[in-house]
Amino acid sequence: MSSPYDPSTAALTRTHLPAPSPPTEPLSRQVKLWSTLTELCELLRLPDGCEQAFDDEPSFQHLHFQVGQRVHTSGQSFEALYVVHNGFLKTVSIDEAGNEQVLSFPMKGDLFGVDGIHHRRHPTEAVALSCCDVIVVPFSRLLGLARRDTHLEDLIYRIISRELIRQQTQTCMLGALSAEARVARFLVTLSERFEAMGYSGKVFNLRMTRHEIGSYLGLTLETISRALSAFNESGLIKVAQRSIEINDIVALKNLRRVPSSYGRGQRGRGAAKRIPLGQLNKSLADA
Repeated sequence: MSSPYDPSTAALTRTHLPAPSPPTEPLSRQVKLWSTLTELCELLRLPDGCEQAFDDEPSFQHLHFQVGQRVHTSGQSFEALYVVHNGFLKTVSIDEAGNEQVLSFPMKGDLFGVDGIHHRRHPTEAVALSCCDVIVVPFSRLLGLARRDTHLEDLIYRIISRELIRQQTQTCMLGALSAEARVARFLVTLSERFEAMGYSGKVFNLRMTRHEIGSYLGLTLETISRALSAFNESGLIKVAQRSIEINDIVALKNLRRVPSSYGRGQRGRGAAKRIPLGQLNKSLADA
């Protein structure tokens, strides 16, 4: 497989990257090729940013990937960390039988590839779920810069720690919450992340399939579909294929379990009747 730094591969993926709005704008003006260290720190949402401790501020290359392309594969030599400039991806672990376990859904401002540091090989794969623009941060170069700037070194530790905390939170959620609550918490987290990126946290499209959501949450496809249907019938959200509109973010945050009577009572009645929040919270507390 070609290295992610292969110029011919980068040129090929850039050539096929769909043009953003307005569609008549020349491709060379639409696709970002490099980011400075300062821009990288801003993208990673580091509150105190990176100090300008370098005479010639370093910059990092962007690579562009189509849906289904892999940024790195399992077993590939570890050379770089990756930061999502735009687009959506998934990281997956694949066992000897070829079964896929979704580990995360990196999106704008997220760092991935950290799991390759220990053994100097990636144990997972990163796959584009949409057209993606990914910043490549060569790890050896990053360490060299950190040796020259202790503040940057501290920021690197903080970024890696943030990713570990996110993984620990995910593990705790899987062990402590009911199936419905896991799905609700997933939607809340997506909403908050979209808002952090400057998009609507109320209405958004799911870039991942229900099967991928189930793999991530440790649930079956059928369970994910039932939970979304129950939320839709109870008025918490409105579902239209992959489009999600959140009507009651507070109830989703506090949800523990949707009583099965909701689904049975609403089937075959046409448009869903919205359940008052007070009644819903009482039912959830009693479930």
